[in-house]
Amino acid sequence: MNLELHSHSKFSFDSFLDPIMMIKRAKQIGLDGIAITDHNTIKGGVAAQKNNYCEEFAVIIGSEIQTEAGDIIGLFLNEEIISRNSLEVVDQIHDQDGIAVLPHPFRGHNLSADLIKRIDLIEIFNARSTLETNEMAKELAMSSGKKIIVGSDAHFLSEIGSAKSTIFSNNNPRKDLLNGCSKIETGLSPIYLQSLSQTIKAIREKHYRNIPISLLRAIIQFSLRNMVDRRYNIKLQ
Repeated sequence: MNLELHSHSKFSFDSFLDPIMMIKRAKQIGLDGIAITDHNTIKGGVAAQKNNYCEEFAVIIGSEIQTEAGDIIGLFLNEEIISRNSLEVVDQIHDQDGIAVLPHPFRGHNLSADLIKRIDLIEIFNARSTLETNEMAKELAMSSGKKIIVGSDAHFLSEIGSAKSTIFSNNNPRKDLLNGCSKIETGLSPIYLQSLSQTIKAIREKHYRNIPISLLRAIIQFSLRNMVDRRYNIKLQ
């Protein structure tokens, strides 16, 4: 069962994707399921699940919650996560019998031993992160004895499936994920798409002064896409 476990719909502040289109795209590229993990809400996953009419295709309701320690993803949720305290967020995810995931742990996180101990899975590859930080995430998972997943962190249809996790069966995806992936496939997203996401964020949050900067950055990155060494995440500021 091939799964996309980190994606964002129009219910996130930095994406315009319709959940129904995300399902269609996932099916087109041969995925067996998708987790929609919008920022601080489960609305995208709920909408997708309501419009999923294929029993063979799994829609996992999730959310990427912003906390003082960095983002935490909850999978298999049925209610909104209210707290923004990292340890409380993990508790609220577990209270719903959900899975607590540490995404891109070396991108915007302030990690503690207690948080790492209580998390269920670590995202060792994020398609929008650098190769160096992904390698650090892999080392963290190995040293802490945590099971792993990967995610595309998709904000555009073309990114869905960039990184996918494979589990053994489709009988109990939650149980299989906790037992660990049987295979992972990874690929980096073009860096200019991150700048386009920031443009979308500026538009939706009405930070109009930021729009020309982020849009120009995206254009330059697109123009130089064959020259930019993705490992170093060049900043065009």
